[in-house]
Amino acid sequence: MTAIRKLLIVEDDLGLQRQLRWAYDGYQVFVASNRAEAIDLLRAEVPDVVTLDLGLPPDPDGVTEGFATLDAILSLKPDTKVVVASGHGARESALRAIEHGAWDFYQKPIDIDQLGLIVSRAFHVHALEAENRRLADTSAGAAAFGGMITAAPEMLKVTRTIERVAPADVSVMLLGASGTGKELLARGLHEASRRRGGAFVAINCAAIPETLLESELFGHEKGAFTGAVKTTEGKIEQAQGGTLFLDEVGDIPLALQVKLLRFLQERVIERIGGRKPIAVDTRIVCATHQDVDAMIADGRFRDDLYYRLAEIVVRIPSLAERTGDAGLLARHFLKKYAKAMHSSVTSLAPDARAAIDAWGWPGNVRELENRMKRAVIMAEGKAITAADLDLETGALPEPLNLKAVRETADRTAIRHALSRAEGNISNTAKLLGISRPTLYDLLKSYDLQA
Repeated sequence: MTAIRKLLIVEDDLGLQRQLRWAYDGYQVFVASNRAEAIDLLRAEVPDVVTLDLGLPPDPDGVTEGFATLDAILSLKPDTKVVVASGHGARESALRAIEHGAWDFYQKPIDIDQLGLIVSRAFHVHALEAENRRLADTSAGAAAFGGMITAAPEMLKVTRTIERVAPADVSVMLLGASGTGKELLARGLHEASRRRGGAFVAINCAAIPETLLESELFGHEKGAFTGAVKTTEGKIEQAQGGTLFLDEVGDIPLALQVKLLRFLQERVIERIGGRKPIAVDTRIVCATHQDVDAMIADGRFRDDLYYRLAEIVVRIPSLAERTGDAGLLARHFLKKYAKAMHSSVTSLAPDARAAIDAWGWPGNVRELENRMKRAVIMAEGKAITAADLDLETGALPEPLNLKAVRETADRTAIRHALSRAEGNISNTAKLLGISRPTLYDLLKSYDLQA
């Protein structure tokens, strides 16, 4: 069944109102004479396309009220296609209207046929954009670089930098908080480099005791120390011809920093207990969440080692600094874990989306992934709620109309009643003061399970 296409005409000229009302076949047409009426109809009917006369009362000879109406429409429903019509300083008004977010401009006197074509095209573009958003929600975005899911300008800038740096055989230092995807970016850098045929070897310097870290990095000969029952290659040797990723490089002790610096200068190592120099050709990529400048100032990190490791420095923004990525990644993880766990969860409830946008994400992407994984497990219906995410603090934005508010309230009331009635439909309906058929309809409508 084809959806009804709703068109809102905002025009104060009564004769033109009548002419326009009957000019559009195939649309459900609503007419407003001023800003207040236009906003009321926008909230009530949610039209996809609006034609807007800029000369509205109380400023029919100017454009002030028209632009105020345009701003109000786009503030409440940003995806609305607004076609602005005016005879007041047409060119200047047209440019200003486009800057304010209008989709198109038409100069009076109005030609019904030409305006009809513009309106038809506006509906077509709106439908295409809606489908694109639906597909984007389904796929949860595309991998921008090395499997990194992002649409944020702040993060896309980082991935473009790494793409440019990858072919050059220089050392790269990634600076960013824990959970921001430093290892993922390091792997992407390796795959985009000329060394992608070699191994990518990663070691977390903070996760290995100081007494063992030297052996892990440089390897050891048989009998070099108690327990060294065989000769073992270190991570540096294992990365021969490839890339060595030193995660949390700031945790390397000073004594070992000297040995690492010598390797970077000479590209030769000696295993613990060994006497034979071993040439190793590997690229170093390192990362840390610590303030390296402060560590150098405090004498905890050698400045000469820093300059060897940080030929290129890339700073990675936190999730809170990545515009729009929290919602994008949440949908990605929802799809990932719903599939892995054979879950029926398919979407995020409005309160969950609001909570995700409002939360500061101190644990960054790692925290978001863990919360989404838990939510997929805990969700009772097909939509994840803020409670499922253990994020009760999300404040809902001002709604376009009561539909979203009612849905959230209905979901909460039904969940509480089901819990009190231990899943019994008859008792749940009694608690809610509705009939069983009505409750079944609501459960189906909101994708809830008894």
